[in-house]
Amino acid sequence: MLRIDSHQHFWKFDPVRDSWITDDMSVIQRDFLPAELEMVLSLNRFDGCVTVQSDQSETENEFQLNNATQNDFIKGIVGWVDLRSPFVEERLAYYSQFRKMKGFRHVLQGEKDRAFMLQPSFMNGIRLLKKYDFTYDILIFPDQLKHTLQFVKAFPDQLFVIDHIAKPYIKDKKINDWKQDIVAFAEYENVYCKISGMVTEADWKRWGPEDFNPYLEVVVNTFGIGRIMYGSDWPVCLVAASYEKMQGIVKDYFSSFSQNEQDLLFGGNAIKFYHLK
Repeated sequence: MLRIDSHQHFWKFDPVRDSWITDDMSVIQRDFLPAELEMVLSLNRFDGCVTVQSDQSETENEFQLNNATQNDFIKGIVGWVDLRSPFVEERLAYYSQFRKMKGFRHVLQGEKDRAFMLQPSFMNGIRLLKKYDFTYDILIFPDQLKHTLQFVKAFPDQLFVIDHIAKPYIKDKKINDWKQDIVAFAEYENVYCKISGMVTEADWKRWGPEDFNPYLEVVVNTFGIGRIMYGSDWPVCLVAASYEKMQGIVKDYFSSFSQNEQDLLFGGNAIKFYHLK
């Protein structure tokens, strides 16, 4: 079975467009392109990846589709479209011609309206995704989990995946509210969860593997082994950990699981969810 990193990014660094990459993240204030990741994946025995948007524009889609056309190890793309647009179906129909365009994402975590995903125009866009066999990545902070539960309830046939285990407050060791909200997703079998991005929510300089175990336990108990997938969040993870260390946290936690279960986490579930070839 192919080993797949289900969540990473490429960009040509632009300090204006990429203003979210602040000076305390200076290690990633540069270009990150496929040739660099291809070597990293090879060293860590991964066969491919899913590239996720980091800029909310269709120019981003063109950039990532070009990367994917030139690099076979890029197995899928999660892009961006304006889901609130009255012309959204036209855009979805257009992107359906590209076999590596697998789904879409909106940076919900950055919206002032914490219930942005419940806006009727946004939900109208989501309603059209299944028609074109597209998935949806949910990027949120913990304060949006209750709204997100209401959101996914409205679309029982749409495939969703929660990015970065919904970014719990690992640095502050806060778990109770996040846990209470995340376990509510257990019964929704169309909702998956990415075990990704955790190191950026921890103390960047002083985290230890044990900091993540309570959160991983909740995620596994909630989603089961069939609805979780590994993602590095490279290169964003580099602000707190190397690729090897990020993977090591997850690898060590799941070391007692069966080989089949580990295969699902490190590839099988991503292949199923995104329909990767």
